Amino acid sequence: MRIQSKNAGWIYRFGNVKKVVLRSAGSDGSQNQREIPLTGLDYQLAKEAVLASPDIREDKVAQIKALVDAGSYKVELGDFAAKLLEKYKAYR
Repeated sequence: MRIQSKNAGWIYRFGNVKKVVLRSAGSDGSQNQREIPLTGLDYQLAKEAVLASPDIREDKVAQIKALVDAGSYKVELGDFAAKLLEKYKAYR
């Protein structure tokens, strides 16, 4: 199991890192065994946790929607302009 990422290649360059052995049974009854660096396992677990989390935080959306519906949601124009310029600069 090699972690596929442009930034994960450094994990495999070090020979003296602690490794963990992953064992699983194959579909034909054989035993599969793989060694990966412990850092690689941590990276893989973090990646899976991020992928499992929702893209939209429903609790925050509901909170802001309630404020908008009540007419009490306020946005500072300076903050809005700063964010807009920040996004604009990122795409230049």
